[in-house]
Amino acid sequence: MKKAQFLTPVVTAFDSEGNLDHQANKNIYDFLINGGVDGLVIMGSTGEFSYIEDAQKKALIDLAVSYVNHRTKVYIGTACMTVEDTVQLSNYAIDAGADGVMIISPYYFYLSDESVELYFDQVAPRIKGDIYLYNYPARTGHDLSPEVTLNLLRKHKNIKGYKDTVTEMGHTRKLIQTVQNEFPDFIIYSGFDENFAHNVLSGGNGCIGGLSNIYPEVFSAWVNALNEKDLKKAADIQSIVDKMMELYDFGPTFIPFTKQAMVLRGIRLEGYCQKPLIQPNEELTESINMLLKELDARIVQVIPDYKGVLA
Repeated sequence: MKKAQFLTPVVTAFDSEGNLDHQANKNIYDFLINGGVDGLVIMGSTGEFSYIEDAQKKALIDLAVSYVNHRTKVYIGTACMTVEDTVQLSNYAIDAGADGVMIISPYYFYLSDESVELYFDQVAPRIKGDIYLYNYPARTGHDLSPEVTLNLLRKHKNIKGYKDTVTEMGHTRKLIQTVQNEFPDFIIYSGFDENFAHNVLSGGNGCIGGLSNIYPEVFSAWVNALNEKDLKKAADIQSIVDKMMELYDFGPTFIPFTKQAMVLRGIRLEGYCQKPLIQPNEELTESINMLLKELDARIVQVIPDYKGVLA
């Protein structure tokens, strides 16, 4: 079994006018690093990358890389709609000191396997650092298949990993089985929190999951349990995370609920999202609060040093 890892696709803190809230973003990075996650992914889907203008993206890259300052790994989502823009932003992130970039294929139009492969063939040779492929077919409308991935690995040595944001573990399992014999060091993460243990037990590396923004201590403990082969504790935390997944059911876009849950935990951010994402109303906020209270009661039984709501 490979050593398990859990990375956080970090939310981006904004003020009420849509500007980056630099201090709040720093607060978030400290909270996650102190919570023990294995790395930060800046400007993934949870980070609202598709709503951030170019100047803000570069400012956020500079802020994250400099403030984290090697306390953990920092990866940057650099996907743009064109090859040229993706290459430019990716190299900006690498030059700033990021440990790698995560790239989703262009969205809106359905792309054939040949088109997806062509896109990464054009992007990968021009990027000066490590690349992590990002598959999210529910948002792009097409799949980055295991077969295309294998083709890309044979051509581009700087493609180091893959995030598979699909609910079906069968897709991730097939990816693992397709590439692992030829590329045993290729890193494969799931994109939904509840699939973390299944991923690792199937030969993958873990997860990049949004709920760790709220409970980094829980996911760090889950990683330790698997790495220490404490399957009883791993199963207990799996049950907690299964309950935690209810947060995704509060509405079609989970980012505002994630931020509100972080506010309720005491993390110093305002909870604003970029428009048109809407902050939860009072009724939804109370529902989130009730879920957090139920989770706190369950977490402390499994992780005795869990501190609950922050001071």
